[in-house]
Amino acid sequence: MSCGSAPSCDPGLPDNALFHRPGDEPAIAAHSDGASDSFDDEFEPSEWDEDNLSDTTSINSSIYAHTYEHGRRFHKYRHGRYPIPNDDQEQSREDMKHAMYMELTNGELFYSPIGDNPQKILDIGTGTGLWAIEVGDKFPSAIVTGLDLSPIQPVWIPPNVNFIIDDAEDEWMNGSAWDLVHCRGMSTTIKDPHKLCQQTFDNLKPGGWMEWQEQHANFLCDDGTMNPDDDLIKLYRLATQAFERIGYDVHLASKLREPLEKAGFVNVRCVVKKIPIGTWPADKTLRLVGMYMKTAIQSFLPVIIAKPLALLGIPEDEREVWRALALRSLSKSDQHRY
Repeated sequence: MSCGSAPSCDPGLPDNALFHRPGDEPAIAAHSDGASDSFDDEFEPSEWDEDNLSDTTSINSSIYAHTYEHGRRFHKYRHGRYPIPNDDQEQSREDMKHAMYMELTNGELFYSPIGDNPQKILDIGTGTGLWAIEVGDKFPSAIVTGLDLSPIQPVWIPPNVNFIIDDAEDEWMNGSAWDLVHCRGMSTTIKDPHKLCQQTFDNLKPGGWMEWQEQHANFLCDDGTMNPDDDLIKLYRLATQAFERIGYDVHLASKLREPLEKAGFVNVRCVVKKIPIGTWPADKTLRLVGMYMKTAIQSFLPVIIAKPLALLGIPEDEREVWRALALRSLSKSDQHRY
């Protein structure tokens, strides 16, 4: 783990790494004083309600609506913008991933040195709100805001925590003077990282931080126990093609330095960690992390073979074969992948 001078965060580093990119002390001058089987719906504005094209939307009865495809539930607001389900199964997977991150970071919710008395913290892509709630409990002095497209956050929350339904890539309507803007698991579904980083920079307080915690969607092995043409790798290559077709770069995690520095951030730092897949590590904590990661991937396979592979025109029976092959690959305990 390196938190000193900025290390390289290029793709040459371990691909399945966890990247943290806090920005330190942005220039003060930059701050002012004051339902189909495809993704095509995202590119058909005529299919959206006018309300869905408005600015930040308060949580009301219409926002709680959902849509269903391939037997899974998806967000209705800005339908198609986020190609991952928001049903109970996916929420459980996200909460499990939160537990995995906490093990991987030794219980640290973030690395940014924001002090003991922050006032405003924003969590972009808050999901079930678990991170925001825990940060709110840890910092009662701060107003913690969670932002997401899906209204799946709990009702009973700390008094200093609130949630809003919005698209993080819209024009900024979420206030300014933030001490910390946090993104986790967002890089694979951000279309314009330059815009998001710039809007974040412009709305941080002087000396504020932006932190990304991301996984690079790739599989590596250091000891030759995994075949380079492993079926799981092949399936993720197909998913990568599908995500690229709708404008997402699943390898953005390894490319965040450039949009951060272009936005004006300085002292961009990177913490890289290997995330094992399976219980092969000797270290007890890493075995637990590996169990979480393997389970998360297993639960994600039905998502991959549904909308993404359907977008590529792959028939359903062939998609099911891909899932079976990937599951068989994951069951091999002698493969030391991460």
